[in-house]
Amino acid sequence: MSFAEQSRLPLLEVRDLRIAFGQHEAVRSVSFAIAPGETLGLVGESGSGKSATSFAMMRLLPPSATVQGEVRLTVESGGGSSHVRESGHWASKAVDLLTLPESSMRRLRGSSVAMIFQEPMTALNPVMTVGRQIAEALLAHAPKTSRSELRERVLAAMREVALPEPERRIDDYPHQFSGGQRQRIVIAMAIINKPKLLIADEPTTALDVTVQAQIIALLKQLRDEHGLAMLFISHDLAVVSQVADKVAVMRHGEIVEQGAMMDVLTRPEHAYTRSLLASVPTMMTDRARPLATL
Repeated sequence: MSFAEQSRLPLLEVRDLRIAFGQHEAVRSVSFAIAPGETLGLVGESGSGKSATSFAMMRLLPPSATVQGEVRLTVESGGGSSHVRESGHWASKAVDLLTLPESSMRRLRGSSVAMIFQEPMTALNPVMTVGRQIAEALLAHAPKTSRSELRERVLAAMREVALPEPERRIDDYPHQFSGGQRQRIVIAMAIINKPKLLIADEPTTALDVTVQAQIIALLKQLRDEHGLAMLFISHDLAVVSQVADKVAVMRHGEIVEQGAMMDVLTRPEHAYTRSLLASVPTMMTDRARPLATL
């Protein structure tokens, strides 16, 4: 495969993903693709299958779940000095995350693809300092990092997510930070290994509106600076519209509509998408009339 052909590969391609818990089919025939540096917003109401989709991609669902389909991630072929070089570029290949051996998946999880969660306190260990937790994310993939380099990398990650006074706060515990600062710590853990794909599962839901805007601005900045691709999951179409290039609307385990963000916002084709848009209040909304319901 030539480099020109490789460059056209999507970074992530989900094909016919199906997830069942016992007899209940939670996700049905979900397919989408994300190009390098692109953000796809996956939006839908609670229970629509958004988080189940992301957990399946990361192989974090319980053993009782049945997962079928393909989740293909484009990675650099080879490893270390054995990389294949073509026309001055590393060769790439697509691997199916659903069929990888667990040892291979562990190497990719956190390095090539990382995830941030809705509630940072459940993602952080309350009895470990935040510096140690960020360091563990790095050591999982670079165990031979020296102590001095480790501290510098942790401080750099804390600065990158705009945590105040990182040198002073590196040895603080999660409860000593605000909700927005804890989310920044989780983001620092996710980006310290410089992944190519970031999955953000409802990353702003537990935050107030002002802090929510700050986290969205931070994610957009990190995407632009690092060329990150993102899967941004939310029930709030207004939030998704601020960060996504494309959107996929999910309902009852199925994607009912997907396309360019502006096209879906201005020319929604599915009745459910139109209902989602109508339920979002704007400055022009008639306050004398109740909001549309789904």
